[in-house]
Amino acid sequence: MATKVGVLVMSYGTPESLEQVESYYTHIRRGHPPTAEQLKDLKDRYEAIVGGVFPLRTNTNNQVASLQEALNARSTNAEVEFICYQGLKHANPFIEDGVAKMAEDGIKEAIGIVLAPHYSVMSVGSYIKRAEAKAEELGISMKFIKNYHLHPSLIEALAARVSSKLDQFVEAGAERDKVRVLFSAHSLPEKILQMGDPYQDQLLETSSAVAEKTGVTSWQFTWQSAGRTAEPWLGPDILDTLRTLSQEQVEDILVAPIGFVSDHLEVLYDLDIEAKTIAKELDMRLERIDSLNSDPLYMETMSDVIIKTWEKE
Repeated sequence: MATKVGVLVMSYGTPESLEQVESYYTHIRRGHPPTAEQLKDLKDRYEAIVGGVFPLRTNTNNQVASLQEALNARSTNAEVEFICYQGLKHANPFIEDGVAKMAEDGIKEAIGIVLAPHYSVMSVGSYIKRAEAKAEELGISMKFIKNYHLHPSLIEALAARVSSKLDQFVEAGAERDKVRVLFSAHSLPEKILQMGDPYQDQLLETSSAVAEKTGVTSWQFTWQSAGRTAEPWLGPDILDTLRTLSQEQVEDILVAPIGFVSDHLEVLYDLDIEAKTIAKELDMRLERIDSLNSDPLYMETMSDVIIKTWEKE
């Protein structure tokens, strides 16, 4: 009988219907319900997405299923079977639920990975902390993957997307080297810089690697989707960056949101609707690369780092 190894696949989570938005938002706000205005704003954003509701959950479910398939196809150890479990930060099944399901299924050894290639103590670190505590409580020996931002297959997947979209600009009459590539990721509070957090450096490393592989020289990094809190967040925000580039007479923009691995609100609304609206007002053309979602190269990235982590003593 094969040894069953659990793989906890963690991500932010999303509501599955408009009716769940309030409880989801309340959980994000640590138990404090949103105001009527805040709730309406978030619901309006979900409703504005093409197709109506929440592709993130479907995408995440597909990623987890595809990862399990890739793991067992790639593993050279016939005596090991990898079983993937989902654990979400702000929705069911929560991270703790995923670990509990492992214990219920008799899993004794597991690997934890987050659907985010770049590490920050405030993002990936918080997922790991919760999973670690629950695993210890239930007697599961668990290893964690903190980042995989320079894995060759990840860089290859992102580079292919950048090149494909740049080709479309050229077909439309633009000069390839005049298209400004904006690599982006979710902003975090500025205080992480004083903490020596590697998040920003890892994002720049990924950006540089993708730019080098594609031969792109006209690129820069920008932030997006900052939280609405009193403390300062990392910037500049992409909307401000667009205004600056307009003043510099840059007309063609390709956004590569390398901090996100699937289509969800920060991609489908913040970029496809909000940023595109600003770009249109500034008479700029803005496109973005396709999300990774369940791309085989992304599945290869995660399965490779999981198997290597499992094989380490």
